[in-house]
Amino acid sequence: MSTNDRPVAIVAAEAEPKLTTSGYPARFLPRVSGRIKQRLGPLFGLANFGVNRTRLLPGAQSALRHSHTLQDEFVYILEGTAILRTNGGETVLSPGMCAGFAAGSGDAHHLVNRSDADVVYLEVGDRSPGDAVDYPDEDLRAQLTAEGFWRFLHKDGTPY
Repeated sequence: MSTNDRPVAIVAAEAEPKLTTSGYPARFLPRVSGRIKQRLGPLFGLANFGVNRTRLLPGAQSALRHSHTLQDEFVYILEGTAILRTNGGETVLSPGMCAGFAAGSGDAHHLVNRSDADVVYLEVGDRSPGDAVDYPDEDLRAQLTAEGFWRFLHKDGTPY
């Protein structure tokens, strides 16, 4: 898409959903199958950070609980009630609430929808080269490649 083809503004709820649910190894995919992301940043040519409008269906979770070494993350709840799970426990997030996760903090986090209604939120994260992710509850870690793709490994370093 050229600069001239990019919109000035859009209705975020009308953005095309991302076709794949996750790059996780297959054994982890069922846990995020009820997550629908609409990638908003690329529509405007944004390259330094990502913005997604994400919908979690009842029973779904945003990701495996994780922490980044170099990437800051931020979420803002638009609709519904989500449970934020961190190293410190659980916090209920309702519309208008937000949470942030500083790079390198080691505070593993994710959102879970335990309600009978959808949860919709904005997630913002940067694209720091060399970022790595730890998944403390799983035999999993990830490294961001120079090409911008996630490489998933077992904790002992062997690839999935």
